Amino acid sequence: MRNLMLWMTTALTVAMVGALSMAKASADAFKKSVELKSYAVPKKPWGEPDISGVWLTATYTRLQRPTELGDKEFYTEEEAIAEYKKAAESDAEVDPRTVHYDWKEYAMDAWQGGATPNLRTSLIVSPKNGRLPSLVPEAQQRRAAAAASARQLDPMLGVKTFGNLYTRCVLGLGAIPLVRGGMPGADSAATAAGVTAEAFFFQSPGYLTIVMQSNNDVRIIPTDNSRPHVASQVRQYLGDSRGHWEGNTLVVETTNFFDPKPATNFLGSTDQLQLVERFTRVGPNTIRYQYTVTDPKTWTQPWSVDTTMPRIDPSMIYEFACHEQNYGLINVVTGTQIRFREGVHDLRGNGAPE
Repeated sequence: MRNLMLWMTTALTVAMVGALSMAKASADAFKKSVELKSYAVPKKPWGEPDISGVWLTATYTRLQRPTELGDKEFYTEEEAIAEYKKAAESDAEVDPRTVHYDWKEYAMDAWQGGATPNLRTSLIVSPKNGRLPSLVPEAQQRRAAAAASARQLDPMLGVKTFGNLYTRCVLGLGAIPLVRGGMPGADSAATAAGVTAEAFFFQSPGYLTIVMQSNNDVRIIPTDNSRPHVASQVRQYLGDSRGHWEGNTLVVETTNFFDPKPATNFLGSTDQLQLVERFTRVGPNTIRYQYTVTDPKTWTQPWSVDTTMPRIDPSMIYEFACHEQNYGLINVVTGTQIRFREGVHDLRGNGAPE
């Protein structure tokens, strides 16, 4: 195991030295917006900029900047290599005999799946410190209540996954916003994974359809700026998206999220959540992806992310093959029923699930 860890660390470091020299140019491009505007974007037959293809949403970069970095926006190449080595060493410690994912398997992490390295210290670019804004008092109370409730649960007595839409294969990961990252120190191990992070963009006149590899979640987005949002009482897991073009940039506003529980992607936001995404093709194989999250019931100010998505081959994605009858959920129910027969009621106090 130790030899494997050393091999992985060495191999990753060698690869990163070359990759990060290109990443420095990427950092410079972010600083000089004129460079991002020099690419002549191809057009579809009906005139819209062509952003079709399969794009990788995995990223090396963590969501929030470490507090000790202050307002430092970019790493040096040496600092970035040191960060990547930490991640490789962490992954190499995973026991491959575990029943969960073995992160040493190919493409289970961002650096194995074609993600483009860059020198950013965080995905968040606003606020300036690269961190999520402070919570409003109402949100602080919600978080405190959720934490208190979680402390009362003993996962050894039963299972609390029945309301988890990902476990039930109802929703995948990373469909909105389109970011699967960052490492090391990611806010969630799942979002750091490179696996199932591909997004297939299909354009037709007046529409963009995005199909995620993870659970094959689908977003159908009108792009002709002619349709208002659905009525406020209509709520959907992925929200209601409406788009329009500003030059070569597709701007997509999403509202009407349905979320009876604290959201994973938006860290416990409310029905006031609004997401504005910007898609700009800045090269033959690169899309610049920006988004801003606003929820006055959760954060004291909006926060924004700036990243890129590389084009990858093959030109299509594959069936995810996840459904509610997979053995994992059946085992969850069976295990809870066994505990019930042993005299232990399930965590909700409602008896064993059927």
